[in-house]
Amino acid sequence: MTAEVISLEAEVMTALDSVLDPELDQPITALGFVRSVAINAEGVEVHLRLPTSFCSPNFAYLMVSDAYDALSMVSGIGRVTVELDDHHDSEKINAGIAAGAGYRDTFGGEAEDSLEGLRSTFQRKAHLASTERVCMDMLRRGTWTVEELPMLELFDLPENSHKHALQRRREAIGLPNLPHSRVLVNERGESLSIEEVPMRLRFARTTRIAIEGNAHFCRGLLATRYADTGEAGPDGTFATVITNTRRAS
Repeated sequence: MTAEVISLEAEVMTALDSVLDPELDQPITALGFVRSVAINAEGVEVHLRLPTSFCSPNFAYLMVSDAYDALSMVSGIGRVTVELDDHHDSEKINAGIAAGAGYRDTFGGEAEDSLEGLRSTFQRKAHLASTERVCMDMLRRGTWTVEELPMLELFDLPENSHKHALQRRREAIGLPNLPHSRVLVNERGESLSIEEVPMRLRFARTTRIAIEGNAHFCRGLLATRYADTGEAGPDGTFATVITNTRRAS
């Protein structure tokens, strides 16, 4: 197998790493939702699975659709197939994605008014949780106080994974990422007053804990659901089964 073919495998996994569960704000790869990846001469076929058969159909559709879109951006990938296994709407979702039908045409009268509205709601929750993480980091360092947080700017944050995650989430909801952009803002992107900070931080902390708790719960459900399949590793986590039969011509 050539370096070019192996590189394609890495690009496929990188593309899937970019796909997030909209509610849990974590990559579907890290959550164990990517069951298998098969690369061959024609293209790539990916199978996803979720913690239960009744996980929200709109969340399920979003993940399958986002995975398809991400893989379609990989240069030289060929035909892209993404299918959802073991869900009560698997057949409907898989047929809709394969036909490029879109969410509303896939679900017809069952479709919610705005799938993008749902995505936006969870993107804002993810931003709020990410904001709480960086603010608490600065408070623990002892270099900033709660009273000073309204003045905190992106420039002041250390270059680490928490800052980079915050920047990605700000970009997703249309907030500026300039060095002197204020970190702690309200839903409209406006700076907060000193009086507003404690309540905002409490709300953000509650949001973060809920997201992290849901992610832990879903991992447990996934492990229970597929405990008898032999797919879990010794630590109870699920690795993606990857096969790559492509050969350079």
